[in-house]
Amino acid sequence: MDRIPTTHVGSLPRPSDVFELLEEKERTSVEPAGFAKRVKQAVFDIVEQQRDCGIDYVGDGEVSKFSYTFYVRHRLQGVGTADQVDAERPKTAAHRDLLDHPELLQRIAQKTKAVNWYEMVPPPVCIAPIDYVGQAALTADLKNLSLAVSKQDVAGAFVNSASPGVLTKFVPDCHYGDEDDYLSALVDAMRTEYQAIHAAGFMLQIDAPDLASARHNQYQSLTDKEFRRIAARNIEGINAATAGIPAESIRMHVCWGNYEGPHTHDIPFSEITDLVFAARPAAILFEGANPRHAHEWEDLTSVEIPEDKILIPGVIDTTTNFVEHPRLVEHRLMRYADLVGRERVIAGTDCGFATFAGPDNAIVPSVVWAKLRSLAEGATIASERLWP
Repeated sequence: MDRIPTTHVGSLPRPSDVFELLEEKERTSVEPAGFAKRVKQAVFDIVEQQRDCGIDYVGDGEVSKFSYTFYVRHRLQGVGTADQVDAERPKTAAHRDLLDHPELLQRIAQKTKAVNWYEMVPPPVCIAPIDYVGQAALTADLKNLSLAVSKQDVAGAFVNSASPGVLTKFVPDCHYGDEDDYLSALVDAMRTEYQAIHAAGFMLQIDAPDLASARHNQYQSLTDKEFRRIAARNIEGINAATAGIPAESIRMHVCWGNYEGPHTHDIPFSEITDLVFAARPAAILFEGANPRHAHEWEDLTSVEIPEDKILIPGVIDTTTNFVEHPRLVEHRLMRYADLVGRERVIAGTDCGFATFAGPDNAIVPSVVWAKLRSLAEGATIASERLWP
């Protein structure tokens, strides 16, 4: 392109009636035809909204999913709930930075008490051998996005899919008894989804927050060296699962947790960039806007960035209702263009705007769209400077 294109990480606010359907689906079940019809229209609407905001590479907003990880409960055989095997669900570690501030942890608990995802829906766990059986649901998602994109003038479209590594946290193992074995099974299963997304003509986005955020929650008791071994193992899993898919058809999202908190225990990006850049995906989405990571563009000046990698830095924070000024977006993009060249930068967001479906996301829908418009405006200003 003769300009800096725009995109985002994936999840967008679901309409309230779609959220109610998703909640009902997780708790019990929904009438299939009615659910399919409403989701189809919601995807059409959300693609149109993205294009109206100036987004070039669009997604389906993950409107058919309750969350970016929980959705596999409906696609992986062997995933159920702990009560199905008469077992206690493995404990999910709290973020280490929040443990340092009990009063903040209590405030967050009170704030989310009315909308507690782990109480609202049965949290998934692995209870039997893993196998992919979600072809019908995946096909519906791909058809919905394909139809919506065909009605809009967009540069391209992407589809989100959870990494094998992140599923070891959000779908804890109650069957294999060995994390390496469990990860290997997830690699084999998720390969089916990855290949189908590519075959449908979409960019595959691997969501892999396990490469960063897992350091201060799932693996907070390890040393950095020990965590790097886990991250390297998970990247090997991504590379194996995507073998055969061209690297330029894959992008990967890395983040430190999409929540407002101190983030004082986040592992620096510079400590894992060698691992991240060893992953097959050609494009890397990462946080670059929030107060804890906005400075890390400077650290990348001393990092060897492979020439075949495209950077998609977050230039919009997804945890605050401040709307970034387009000139701030421009300034941030110019830094990365100086690093790797104007042709290897795409304007993105720190994370998704609605990691979980529901009314209690950090940013209200109208502000989400205002932020995306500012993203596009800032990219335009930067492009006018880079392509005078």
